[in-house]
Amino acid sequence: MSRIFVVDDEPGVLAAFEMLLVEQGYEAVTLHRAEEAIRRAQAEPVDLVVMDVCLPGMSGLEALARLREARPKLPVIIVTGRGTMQTAVEATKRGAFDYQLKPLEPDEILATIERALESARLMQGHILLGPEAPAPAGEAIVGHGPKMQALYKAIGRVAPTDATVLIRGESGTGKELVARAIYQHSLRSDAPLSVVNCVAIPETLLESELFGYVQGAFTGASRRRVGKFEQAHGGTVFLDEIGDVPPAIQAKILRLLQERAFEPLGSNQTVRVDVRVLAATNRDLEAAIADGRFREDLFHRLNVVTIEVPPLRERREDIPELIDYFLARSALELKVELPPISEDARAMLVAHPWPGNVRQLQHAIQRVMIFTRGFPVQASDLGPILEPRGQADSAPACPGADADRDNLANLVARYLDSYRGDRAYDDLVERVERTLLSEALCRTQGNQTHAARLLGLQRPTLHGKMQKYDLHRDRAGQRTDRQAPDSMSGS
Repeated sequence: MSRIFVVDDEPGVLAAFEMLLVEQGYEAVTLHRAEEAIRRAQAEPVDLVVMDVCLPGMSGLEALARLREARPKLPVIIVTGRGTMQTAVEATKRGAFDYQLKPLEPDEILATIERALESARLMQGHILLGPEAPAPAGEAIVGHGPKMQALYKAIGRVAPTDATVLIRGESGTGKELVARAIYQHSLRSDAPLSVVNCVAIPETLLESELFGYVQGAFTGASRRRVGKFEQAHGGTVFLDEIGDVPPAIQAKILRLLQERAFEPLGSNQTVRVDVRVLAATNRDLEAAIADGRFREDLFHRLNVVTIEVPPLRERREDIPELIDYFLARSALELKVELPPISEDARAMLVAHPWPGNVRQLQHAIQRVMIFTRGFPVQASDLGPILEPRGQADSAPACPGADADRDNLANLVARYLDSYRGDRAYDDLVERVERTLLSEALCRTQGNQTHAARLLGLQRPTLHGKMQKYDLHRDRAGQRTDRQAPDSMSGS
């Protein structure tokens, strides 16, 4: 359970925050003074601080600077009812994760809190490599084969530099873990790490997410918003799925890499930043360049150092070690005894093709552990999980789900018979993705954490896709948006 300090001098605001956070499963600690927040943050575990600017005694901005000195990787969200552009810029310069104006919208502040907690997890979670990996409590890059030894060497060589790194590999191979390992072993490891999943953010929002915007840049832009590049000044930005970035935004990323400068959306004033860029993709960028979908000059700027993450089928010698690691980790998460696994079951896992790579293997072991609950894992337990269309994947559909369960190839063929044109591909992908997300949310009764786990997504990624498709609905199809309590609109 994430622990959040909320610092405000308005009792009503504190009460509203506490109710909202507890409802979402967080532990809320409400404080009235910044000095107390600093003292307790130095002595107690805390995952996030949400703090007002106007406080008795030390101001929120002063406290922000003190917290950054004491806990550089602790995210702080600054809120105020008397916002000015100068305050927003100053908060960002001092290292605030984000800056929010009162009255606060519950959905917006919760989304910001989720992003901040995910950012903290990425910065603080230690990635174990190679010989250190067997400890199941932490995240690890596991494997001792020759391809993984080459990967560890590449990480060690590039991490202490400021070089831009392009991480390539199929989906599920662990590209994000490689990026985080580079960050943790870099000279910028005490500075911010901003992670942007470029495919999870709608194209219309991606530019403002990366570069920010000024007040009045577009309808609804009521204040200045700092983007990820400016937010990570002095630190690192990881652009996941860079191959899916639209061409217009590619041009701005190219300029940032060349000049370390950009203009926020709606502004003609240049912002200069000092950031290291890591990027990852599962796309064939050379083919995308040939098709005109990816800029060749950007490719060369990103491709200063390339790290290839091998697919699981090319390092089968590591699968037994991965099996043991994921079994131990799942047992720890489920609070059950570490179960034995039969030789037949182990051989079955080693022989499986694993088109989804390490992520698919991890999820398969998680699922079998849920069903066996600490009892020995047998080959018969794996059959339904490893079969492409096994019974484990055919749970009853939720009300309103598409009743058409024909073969996927036939479904695609019928679609192409009736729909052709420039958007045929994008339209089908969006329809399938929306249906998949809706079904997962339905099966988990709207629980985003469980739905994200079911889909193999990070929760912020799922939240971004839900926003893209306007899927903030309960199973009955009713809106679940909440109105901001009046008590959250204090000064």
